[in-house]
Amino acid sequence: MTPREKAILELVRLSDEEEKQAEQQAKAEAEAVQSNDAAVKKEKVFKKYMIKDIVFLAIITACTLVTGAIMPLLVNVPLFGIIQLGLGIQFSLFPVIGMMKVKKPFALLLQSMFISIFLVFMFPPMVLLIACALVAELLTLLIFRGYKNDWACVFAGTLYMPLTLPLLYMYYNVFYTVSGEEKAAVSMFIGGGNVGLTVGISFAVVAVCFVGSVIGMVIARELKKAGKLK
Repeated sequence: MTPREKAILELVRLSDEEEKQAEQQAKAEAEAVQSNDAAVKKEKVFKKYMIKDIVFLAIITACTLVTGAIMPLLVNVPLFGIIQLGLGIQFSLFPVIGMMKVKKPFALLLQSMFISIFLVFMFPPMVLLIACALVAELLTLLIFRGYKNDWACVFAGTLYMPLTLPLLYMYYNVFYTVSGEEKAAVSMFIGGGNVGLTVGISFAVVAVCFVGSVIGMVIARELKKAGKLK
């Protein structure tokens, strides 16, 4: 083999080694980027709340309460679940808008706390909204891993009010009595002992809340497109 051929072979070998090193370096950089992206995504599930987030949620809560002004009339209707049925649209629509603006865990819980402060004096069992919001948020985080997906907001908004029904039923059966007698207060309601009616009302509340949540999602998307909900 001539010196020239040896030199060419050596150049080829060096070139192959450089290509391998470049490939290894590129692979290592790609893995590092993926690792960083995963870490960033994980961190973004739980974010700090800004003052503007709390202010916006307070405003949305005010909208929810104003549109829920029919509640004093519904309280006097002796039909189990009538309050949830009458407030299902507004108590799912506005919370979903709030969650789509503030896409952070416990946005629904904060709204529930603001709402309960006012409603507890009108109808004490409405404080159960806080527990329902917590359950709805935990289920949403387990299933969707956050609120990046708009349908996660719809899911939480749909569950929010219907979750008050079993707690309200328990409240009237366990912690509340009529005239001091050991008689479940749920018997005061029309069809209070009718399981079929109770289940039917429950499904109706879920349907109404789902419609309200979808409407809230559509409104929030349109507001984002118009630059009004950044």
